[in-house]
Amino acid sequence: MTSLISLYCFEVIGILLIISQSWGLFYFSKVLVINYMPILLLLIIKIKNSVEQRIMEVPIMIELALSKLQKYYGASMVLEDITFEVKSNERVGIIGVNGSGKTTLFKIIMGIEGYEKGMLSMRKGATLGYLEQMPLFPKSFKVIDVLKEAFNKLHSLQKEMELLEKELSVIDEAQMNRTLNKYSEVQTLYEGLGGYEQEEKLSRVCTGLKINDEFKDKIFDNLSGGEKTTVILGKILLENPDILLLDEPSNHLDLEAMEWLEAYLKDYKGAVLIISHDRYFLDNVATKIVEIEDMTCKTYEGNYSDFIKEKETQLQLQLEHYEDQQKKINAMEKSIAQLRDWAIRADNNKFFRRAASMQKALDKLQRVPKPVMERRSINIDVNTSGRSGNNVVTINNLSKSYGKNMLLNKAELLIRKGEAVALIGANGSGKSTLIKILLGMEKADEGTAILGSSIKLAYLPQNITFDNEENTVLECFRENIVITEGKGREYLAKYMFFGEMVFKRVGGLSGGERTRLKLAILMYEEINLLIMDEPTNHLDIPSREELEELLKEFQGTVLFVSHDRQFINNIARRVVELRDGLLISYEGDYDYYKEKSSQLKYSLSAKAPSEEENSAKNKKNRVQDNSKPKGNQWKKAALEKEIEEAEEKLKAVEEDITRVSDDYEQLNSLYNEKLELQSIIEKLMEEYFS
Repeated sequence: MTSLISLYCFEVIGILLIISQSWGLFYFSKVLVINYMPILLLLIIKIKNSVEQRIMEVPIMIELALSKLQKYYGASMVLEDITFEVKSNERVGIIGVNGSGKTTLFKIIMGIEGYEKGMLSMRKGATLGYLEQMPLFPKSFKVIDVLKEAFNKLHSLQKEMELLEKELSVIDEAQMNRTLNKYSEVQTLYEGLGGYEQEEKLSRVCTGLKINDEFKDKIFDNLSGGEKTTVILGKILLENPDILLLDEPSNHLDLEAMEWLEAYLKDYKGAVLIISHDRYFLDNVATKIVEIEDMTCKTYEGNYSDFIKEKETQLQLQLEHYEDQQKKINAMEKSIAQLRDWAIRADNNKFFRRAASMQKALDKLQRVPKPVMERRSINIDVNTSGRSGNNVVTINNLSKSYGKNMLLNKAELLIRKGEAVALIGANGSGKSTLIKILLGMEKADEGTAILGSSIKLAYLPQNITFDNEENTVLECFRENIVITEGKGREYLAKYMFFGEMVFKRVGGLSGGERTRLKLAILMYEEINLLIMDEPTNHLDIPSREELEELLKEFQGTVLFVSHDRQFINNIARRVVELRDGLLISYEGDYDYYKEKSSQLKYSLSAKAPSEEENSAKNKKNRVQDNSKPKGNQWKKAALEKEIEEAEEKLKAVEEDITRVSDDYEQLNSLYNEKLELQSIIEKLMEEYFS
């Protein structure tokens, strides 16, 4: 649009220059106003309309198109008919149950795997970026080196510009124009690819993904799988490909980083395809949903919530058409049988011919498939044990550090019987450590974390392992449970281990299958406290929904760590945030927490003086030091008194926190007051020593 407007502006300037040359500069303004203003106004309107028309005529580019794509693994068909297209700036959510072929589809698009039939086409010159690819880097590469690999093309262009600059300083006039044109082309390309914004883009992505200076200096090969995925995600975002493919991008991000990624993808200029089971993420990002089901796919406009409504409507219509057609088919079959019966009894070929004609019409009838209203998903049973004590989890004055890294700082928390509590916080804040202390797997430096009376506990860890990875699913399930093989197989079928699947080695199970097997073992026993660490990480959407239904019916107490915001909204009635070593409680779901925590941060930032105010205040104090030393001494004395009073208030609040440890509503209010007082004391101390 800018280039079009610039073009027409140059035309207007050209016309004005011709007029000025014809009439002379002295008469130009007078002639323009009197004689040419109406013409110029008409010209400007024409230009405006022409620009708008040209903009409207610019077609929406199709970046990627697939038609009737088929894929086999040996003799087994994986994808039968995949047909959809992705346009510029679209954000397409790819959904489907685990094993439906979503990742295989991405590998086909990237050219990592082939396909047997169909068509796949991409816009000429379009660049691709794929999150799941883990490229190899030199052993010495640090995180910052990997991130800067995204700018390789820009660096080569920069070197080319430098060579051309040197060439311009020595060449003769005859070659000057050619070299200048070449330099202009390279510079335009460099600028178009964001060459002058490298540092700004790097800083933005690193801040959003929480890649700090210390992390940038780490050796890439020494990182965990999740950390490597985060770095590669950052590199791909910096490369800014035309078509971005993300396979479960939110799996290794905390809530804050996920929200940043959502905002980044909303403004992304290219096309984005996202495989995800995170419904909240898809609602916030997707503009189109492609569901892969039974080896075929169907496209729905809108986000995940729109997809759910539209699919339900379409299934209902299909069911009505199916039922209407079945009535017609039944009537035709009845008539055919009746005609044949009459033909036999009357020995009349006319009836046989009519029956054959009707049968032929019935055979040609295109039948409406019966819609599958409910798919197979885990069908979890839970045996709730007897009543536990009222105080299920009591955490008092809990502290834990690893070297200089303090994770818990006199943390307090009370969870009562029957509560469903979500524990959230940034990656590395200490959530898993807190769970391990509670389970006796880690020791606290100070304070206590104890379970109440009559507790029967089940724990679902984030990374699930089994004692013997060579055991079959059935053997692993029966290892500590007295149950016949038949009953065991019947029970495992509820967790989607059907037929021969029960003889599969547990070492070969996927992440989702491991979660389902562990749930089957846990839920067979009677429990009244369920603790889970990222329970939905490897579950597809139907399995997540089934787990939600289980937890809604569970009569015991639930404490879980999760980054799945939809799961938190559906299950939690209280959200506890671990921040700066403290446990801050919010009486509600995730949306309530988000609203209240934002209000708290805003109120604290409003009370804290800005850097400019602090600078002005310090400057004023320095002037007073030089001119009125006695006044400055008086001010320091006043600040000392304010600090003492604030510290006394803080001490009183901490005593109240210990005293009312059973009342989590009052605890939440006191924690917020404590944070505010700590902030005030810090500001007073800064002012005192300035």
